[in-house]
Amino acid sequence: MVHKGRSSWWRICIRLKFTFVAVFLLFGSTIGTQTRYSISEEQKNGTAVGNIARDLGIEHKALKERGFRIMSASGESLFKVNMDDGGLYVNGNIDREEVCETTSICLINLKIALENPLEIHYVTVEILDINDHAPNFSQKTKHLEIGESALPGARFQLQAARDPDSGSNSIQRYKLSDNDHFRLEVKDRDEDGKIPILVLQKPLDRELATIVKLLITAVDGGKPPKSGTIEIIIDVLDINDNVPVFTKDDYTVRLDENLPIGTTVIQLNATDSDEGSNGEIVYSIGHNVNNKLRELFEINAITGEIIVKGLLDFEVKDKYEIDIQASDKGLVPMTTDRSVTIKIVDLNDNAPEIEVTSFSSTIPENSRSGTTVALISVSDLDSGMNGKVFCSILEDIPFKLIPSSHDSVYSLVTMSSLDRETTHRYDITLLAKDAGDPHLSSVKTITVHVSDVNDNSPEFYLPPYTFYVLENTVPGTSLFSVPASDRDSDENAVINYQILRDNTEENKYTSFININSENGEIYALKSFDFETVKAFQFKVAAVDSGNPPLSSNVTVNVYILDQNDNVPVILYPVSANGSDEGVEEIPRNVNAGHLVTKVRAYDADIGYNGWLLFSMQEVSDHTLFGLDRYTGQIRTLRSFTETDEAQHKLVILVKDNGNVSLSATATVIIKVVDTVKEEEENNVTFYLIITLGSVSVLFVISIIVLIVMQCSKSTDYSSKYLQDTNYDGTLCHSIQYRSGDKRYMLVGPRMSIGSTIVPGSNGNTLVVPDRRRGTSGEVRKCHVMSSYSQSLSVRLQSAGLM
Repeated sequence: MVHKGRSSWWRICIRLKFTFVAVFLLFGSTIGTQTRYSISEEQKNGTAVGNIARDLGIEHKALKERGFRIMSASGESLFKVNMDDGGLYVNGNIDREEVCETTSICLINLKIALENPLEIHYVTVEILDINDHAPNFSQKTKHLEIGESALPGARFQLQAARDPDSGSNSIQRYKLSDNDHFRLEVKDRDEDGKIPILVLQKPLDRELATIVKLLITAVDGGKPPKSGTIEIIIDVLDINDNVPVFTKDDYTVRLDENLPIGTTVIQLNATDSDEGSNGEIVYSIGHNVNNKLRELFEINAITGEIIVKGLLDFEVKDKYEIDIQASDKGLVPMTTDRSVTIKIVDLNDNAPEIEVTSFSSTIPENSRSGTTVALISVSDLDSGMNGKVFCSILEDIPFKLIPSSHDSVYSLVTMSSLDRETTHRYDITLLAKDAGDPHLSSVKTITVHVSDVNDNSPEFYLPPYTFYVLENTVPGTSLFSVPASDRDSDENAVINYQILRDNTEENKYTSFININSENGEIYALKSFDFETVKAFQFKVAAVDSGNPPLSSNVTVNVYILDQNDNVPVILYPVSANGSDEGVEEIPRNVNAGHLVTKVRAYDADIGYNGWLLFSMQEVSDHTLFGLDRYTGQIRTLRSFTETDEAQHKLVILVKDNGNVSLSATATVIIKVVDTVKEEEENNVTFYLIITLGSVSVLFVISIIVLIVMQCSKSTDYSSKYLQDTNYDGTLCHSIQYRSGDKRYMLVGPRMSIGSTIVPGSNGNTLVVPDRRRGTSGEVRKCHVMSSYSQSLSVRLQSAGLM
């Protein structure tokens, strides 16, 4: 009676437990915003379960655009969603006994994802059982041996029938065929269901019947009910009046999961007061123990040790009840049953699992902080603290995990702004670690690529650029390039180059050049002339192909380098009839060192290209005349003799100092004139001489005053005068010329007083103070003065004064 009352109370607790779970699931789904459906098993493929789009409040027309789908981690889902109407339908055959083999309430949890924007919904479908299985005994016939000495009340546990259905569709009762000796009791044992037990009511008499046949029928609670039968054949044995006795009424053992095969669980001990073979005990596993249990445990028939035979896994089952029989070896064996309860202790033997349920592998670099990149689900098959999982990121990166309201679900979001030019890819290592002891963990790496946006302007390498270009460049020649780079990628880094042109004076030379829009290479459109332009400046713009485009400018300074492209120009002797030839007359009585004349020339080039040297290419008498190679002055080397010719021809070569020298020639004809003396003197001649002398003196004084005034004018040049120890008194230097608003002079070791050095002229270019006259005017002035002096000298000689 006590046992029966305890069993009834246990059944009531079980029912209250199921009721509480059902109520919790019902209200929990509302609180957790989960959707729940129910459907019977064995429904046809395509059977409607419910309209999930409507129940979730989603417009079914937008399902395809938002990427509505059922996420299934393994295999094909048992359900499918119709994108056209939002309905949830059965996908294939659903057998509750196959899907939920070990649970009475069969729940299938579905994870519904919408990709754009990212949403996760949880749907629970309960599979309701139908009575599609009949009770079944593993054996159709069962043999029992019962001694005739068995007393009324003796109990014989039989093998229970099996019915895969659950609830009311499972086995509800057993029926025993009519007989005089036995009645049937049913023991309700949790997961093992209802177990039939034969109870002896009236002693057996072997002399009246050696065999007793009984029929036991198992009936389920379906409508209509289904049943199965087993025939019990009882062999009545002769007397063996003592049954084995166990030392305990029940046994309970706690075992760690994953114990090695061969580990002893417990050693049972039973005794029998009989002697001989009737007192020898043999242990065996009860007939009611199913085959799965027999695969996990075995018992030593002699010692009574229960030994681990298979792998124990807490996640598969956490509790086992094994019926052990102790039988003697009497002719009519006596048997005693005991139940051994084995409780499996959970160990932290399962590492957490990481599942990326939704993932955006590429995000733009201008994504806002907090942008969701992926949804991460973690799970652990262990229970308790062993199954509690924490997820984190190993690297120090601009991403973080945010736990969601649903357990074990995290959102991977950006923590700060991203810069593709700094890091274009992130390998994010996710660490999932449980709370067991010791901890178990799993690692999963996902890769996030950062896509480019146009946030970088083109950059020039060496702003501002300075280039040196030779003059006389052939049009179409590549001069130089002004490359730029862009830290962006793809179209955002494609650069287009252009020259900024306008009508200002400083940009007038941009018409001489053009630019390749693809690589920034500058080409010449016209030939440069150093004597026209020596330097100019322009700007180049680099524009990328982004949207909107970004640009930057750079200033380019171009300096034209001089080439030796100008032939020296002879200023004196003055060209006449296509030839440079001059005639000079000198008295025969001049001394050595007398200045005969000076060849004057200039070169439009500068530097060494414009530095002129004079040399005699042809001379009638080398001993009579000498030429200064730097100034072009022709002087006598000795006095004339009576035997010297009256006319001499000198061909002067004027050559510049370029790498490939250019030259010009001038011819000087020197005529030697004899001095005439008048011996007759009279008063008229005397007065004439006095008059001419006075006029000449006055004229010479006027000329001297004019020269002094001309040479004494102050200049604004800050350069110091160059002292020439060999200054010959000539007003005009032979290699001065004008270029633009400045006048230049090329010199060697000898320089004229009043000239200054121009900075940047390589030390051989002088600037002559501008007297508001051209070079040719200066030359003409010197030439006229020289001619006048010669004329005056002739006149004085004619008058007999010289």
